[in-house]
Amino acid sequence: MNDLRDRTKSFALRIVKMYASLPKNRPEAQVLGKQVLRSGTSVAANYREACRARSPAEFRSKMGIVEQELDETQLWLELLVESGIVKNEQMNELLSETDQLLRITVSSITTSKKGRKNEKA
Repeated sequence: MNDLRDRTKSFALRIVKMYASLPKNRPEAQVLGKQVLRSGTSVAANYREACRARSPAEFRSKMGIVEQELDETQLWLELLVESGIVKNEQMNELLSETDQLLRITVSSITTSKKGRKNEKA
Protein backbone atom coordinates (compact mmCIF):
# COMPACT_ATOMS: atom_id res chain seq x y z
CA MET A 1 0.00 0.00 0.00
CA ASN A 2 2.92 2.36 0.65
CA ASP A 3 4.02 1.90 -2.95
CA LEU A 4 0.73 3.32 -4.24
CA ARG A 5 0.82 6.03 -1.59
CA ASP A 6 4.25 7.11 -2.83
CA ARG A 7 3.17 6.76 -6.43
CA THR A 8 0.12 8.98 -6.03
CA LYS A 9 2.24 11.59 -4.22
CA SER A 10 4.81 11.48 -7.02
CA PHE A 11 1.95 11.86 -9.51
CA ALA A 12 0.72 14.96 -7.66
CA LEU A 13 4.22 16.46 -7.77
CA ARG A 14 4.46 15.80 -11.51
CA ILE A 15 1.12 17.57 -11.98
CA VAL A 16 2.40 20.58 -10.01
CA LYS A 17 5.54 20.75 -12.17
CA MET A 18 3.53 20.36 -15.37
CA TYR A 19 1.23 23.21 -14.30
CA ALA A 20 4.22 25.43 -13.50
CA SER A 21 5.56 24.87 -17.02
CA LEU A 22 2.36 25.95 -18.81
CA PRO A 23 2.45 29.23 -20.76
CA LYS A 24 1.48 32.13 -18.48
CA ASN A 25 0.37 34.30 -21.40
CA ARG A 26 -2.38 31.94 -22.61
CA PRO A 27 -5.56 32.23 -20.54
CA GLU A 28 -6.90 28.89 -21.77
CA ALA A 29 -3.68 27.19 -20.64
CA GLN A 30 -4.12 28.65 -17.17
CA VAL A 31 -7.80 27.68 -16.94
CA LEU A 32 -7.16 24.07 -18.00
CA GLY A 33 -4.00 23.99 -15.91
CA LYS A 34 -5.79 25.02 -12.73
CA GLN A 35 -8.39 22.33 -13.32
CA VAL A 36 -5.76 19.62 -13.76
CA LEU A 37 -3.81 20.98 -10.79
CA ARG A 38 -6.86 20.63 -8.56
CA SER A 39 -7.94 17.17 -9.72
CA GLY A 40 -4.43 15.74 -10.12
CA THR A 41 -3.24 16.71 -6.67
CA SER A 42 -6.43 15.53 -5.01
CA VAL A 43 -5.67 11.98 -6.16
CA ALA A 44 -2.92 11.62 -3.54
CA ALA A 45 -4.98 13.27 -0.79
CA ASN A 46 -7.99 11.07 -1.41
CA TYR A 47 -5.87 7.94 -1.65
CA ARG A 48 -4.39 8.75 1.77
CA GLU A 49 -7.92 9.10 3.13
CA ALA A 50 -8.81 5.71 1.62
CA CYS A 51 -5.83 4.17 3.42
CA ARG A 52 -7.27 5.41 6.71
CA ALA A 53 -10.79 4.18 6.00
CA ARG A 54 -12.62 2.77 9.02
CA SER A 55 -14.55 0.20 7.02
CA PRO A 56 -14.50 -1.55 3.64
CA ALA A 57 -17.46 0.58 2.56
CA GLU A 58 -15.61 3.78 3.43
CA PHE A 59 -12.54 2.47 1.56
CA ARG A 60 -14.61 1.84 -1.57
CA SER A 61 -16.21 5.27 -1.28
CA LYS A 62 -12.85 7.06 -1.00
CA MET A 63 -11.37 4.97 -3.80
CA GLY A 64 -14.39 5.94 -5.91
CA ILE A 65 -13.38 9.57 -5.42
CA VAL A 66 -9.81 8.71 -6.44
CA GLU A 67 -11.21 7.11 -9.59
CA GLN A 68 -13.31 10.19 -10.39
CA GLU A 69 -10.37 12.55 -9.86
CA LEU A 70 -8.09 10.45 -12.06
CA ASP A 71 -10.71 10.35 -14.81
CA GLU A 72 -11.13 14.12 -14.59
CA THR A 73 -7.36 14.63 -14.61
CA GLN A 74 -7.13 12.51 -17.73
CA LEU A 75 -9.72 14.72 -19.43
CA TRP A 76 -7.83 17.95 -18.63
CA LEU A 77 -4.52 16.46 -19.77
CA GLU A 78 -6.12 15.33 -23.03
CA LEU A 79 -7.59 18.80 -23.56
CA LEU A 80 -4.19 20.41 -23.01
CA VAL A 81 -2.77 18.18 -25.76
CA GLU A 82 -5.71 18.30 -28.17
CA SER A 83 -5.96 22.10 -27.93
CA GLY A 84 -2.32 22.38 -28.96
CA ILE A 85 -1.20 23.99 -25.70
CA VAL A 86 1.13 21.09 -24.88
CA LYS A 87 2.76 18.69 -27.34
CA ASN A 88 1.67 15.08 -27.13
CA GLU A 89 5.28 13.96 -26.62
CA GLN A 90 5.53 16.14 -23.51
CA MET A 91 2.40 14.64 -22.00
CA ASN A 92 2.76 10.95 -22.96
CA GLU A 93 4.35 9.80 -19.71
CA LEU A 94 1.91 11.71 -17.53
CA LEU A 95 -1.07 10.42 -19.50
CA SER A 96 0.31 6.89 -19.24
CA GLU A 97 0.73 7.20 -15.48
CA THR A 98 -2.81 8.57 -15.19
CA ASP A 99 -4.14 5.57 -17.10
CA GLN A 100 -2.12 3.10 -15.00
CA LEU A 101 -3.27 4.66 -11.73
CA LEU A 102 -6.86 4.61 -12.98
CA ARG A 103 -6.59 0.89 -13.80
CA ILE A 104 -5.05 0.11 -10.41
CA THR A 105 -7.79 2.09 -8.65
CA VAL A 106 -10.61 0.37 -10.53
CA SER A 107 -9.02 -3.00 -9.80
CA SER A 108 -8.77 -2.16 -6.08
CA ILE A 109 -12.43 -1.18 -5.97
CA THR A 110 -13.45 -4.35 -7.82
CA THR A 111 -11.36 -6.53 -5.50
CA SER A 112 -12.85 -4.81 -2.47
CA LYS A 113 -16.37 -5.48 -3.78
CA LYS A 114 -15.53 -9.17 -4.32
CA GLY A 115 -14.31 -9.35 -0.72
CA ARG A 116 -17.64 -7.92 0.39
CA LYS A 117 -19.53 -10.68 -1.45
CA ASN A 118 -17.34 -13.32 0.19
CA GLU A 119 -18.07 -11.79 3.63
CA LYS A 120 -21.81 -12.35 3.09
CA ALA A 121 -21.38 -16.02 2.14
